[in-house]
Amino acid sequence: MKNKMRLLTPGPTPLPEEVRLTLAEDMIHHRKAEFTACMGRVQAGLRELFGTEEPVLPLSCSGTGAMTAAVYNLFAPGERVIVVEGGKFGQRWSEIARSRGLQVRSIIVDWGEPVRPEDILQELQADPTVTGVLVQASETSTGVLHPIREIAVLTRQRNVMLVVDGISAVGISPCPMDAWGVDCLLTGSQKGLMLPPGLALISLSRRAWDRVDAVDPKDFYFNLRTERVRSEVDQTLFTSPVNLIRGLEVCLKLFRDQGMEAVFRRQWALTCMVRAGVRALGLELLVDERFTWGLTAIRLPDGVDGISLLRYCEREYGVLFAGGQDHLKGRVIRFGHMGYVDWGDVLAGLYALRQSLMVEGGYSASRDYLEQAMAGYEAGLQQHISMS
Repeated sequence: MKNKMRLLTPGPTPLPEEVRLTLAEDMIHHRKAEFTACMGRVQAGLRELFGTEEPVLPLSCSGTGAMTAAVYNLFAPGERVIVVEGGKFGQRWSEIARSRGLQVRSIIVDWGEPVRPEDILQELQADPTVTGVLVQASETSTGVLHPIREIAVLTRQRNVMLVVDGISAVGISPCPMDAWGVDCLLTGSQKGLMLPPGLALISLSRRAWDRVDAVDPKDFYFNLRTERVRSEVDQTLFTSPVNLIRGLEVCLKLFRDQGMEAVFRRQWALTCMVRAGVRALGLELLVDERFTWGLTAIRLPDGVDGISLLRYCEREYGVLFAGGQDHLKGRVIRFGHMGYVDWGDVLAGLYALRQSLMVEGGYSASRDYLEQAMAGYEAGLQQHISMS
């Protein structure tokens, strides 16, 4: 019998049955009353998810599209921005900013390390003309969680926009937009929101909307100002991704039924579980502190081919992990445990990892790594009660 496939990558992630059934329903028209009513319900849920009183705009694109929309709507060519480059997706911020004609001041951070708020403060003080800070909440290529709340304290004191890529954070770890003072928060559908790829979501603070009016962007497709006008009548500017919006409504209901505190508690516990299991196997974690919830990057021992290990996991155990990127390719595997993943999936992933590691020339003498992982999970459930 063929193995059940377990998608333990940092996106796309598994889909809940309720979502899959909704995606299979008959199509409805995006300009008719049924869809408009759905959009109204979705908008209320998105405001709660983002922690904002401002509208959350759905865009028919990937998360990179939302990143592009943020840059092109908030900044005019020639302006200066700070970009935190601590991984593949931090580099993407720089690429998008330069495509807009912005002058980029990069803070280069070792892959696997979070940015230090004092380094951002130093850059802000060195150049008072900076108008934006672009950073990932969770750097997906490494599994680092950057200190967004601390950075926001710095940008709120200045006329500087804080633009946060929350693609691997929204619905996984707390990032309350209004409470923290984030000016722009964006995400994609295929991670914590438990949907197929193809839908992005973006929200701007009140002062960010003032920036949009001042910049007066001319982009035809990514026109957030007009998207906002359309959102006021529960519509989108162009053809809506109808099935993804309807699936999103189901996901938001699942969040509401559980409560976001319970969602975050589970994601934290799964993260503790993976890290405990990996340590029990004698493997090294890429990130020691400020690690992402929902994603664990694991260093492989010298002599173990990460690409071959990934193939063996998939072929023999039906477990799909992701590999490292750029200079970490073949040296790191990224174990995803975000969205619709539970402790049983994680146990299967840890078992597949250990067996494949030994086949590929690695070694682990641990006999109770699964028990240690479960202990980490139980401890995580209790620990998060005092966290926010």
